[in-house]
Amino acid sequence: MKALIFQRSKSATQSGRARDGQWALVRQRGEAQQHDPLTGWIGSGDTATQIELNFNSEAAAVAYATAQGLEYEVQPLPPRALKLQAYSDNFR
Repeated sequence: MKALIFQRSKSATQSGRARDGQWALVRQRGEAQQHDPLTGWIGSGDTATQIELNFNSEAAAVAYATAQGLEYEVQPLPPRALKLQAYSDNFR
């Protein structure tokens, strides 16, 4: 099974940075989803994709993935570019 390890970004709807910098491990889907004609829902028997594990560092997430025998891919956050400007620049 394959897993994706990524770094959390700041939420766009919040100004705080409570979970900023945490790392998450999400398992990728092992089987294809199927359409249920009776209910119209789409799903599969693979329930491992519903679990998301949080870690404080990339090393801890990688150590967990290797201990569980998972293939993993690491996606760090791109560097943030701050746009510094004065308040008066909004009115030009």
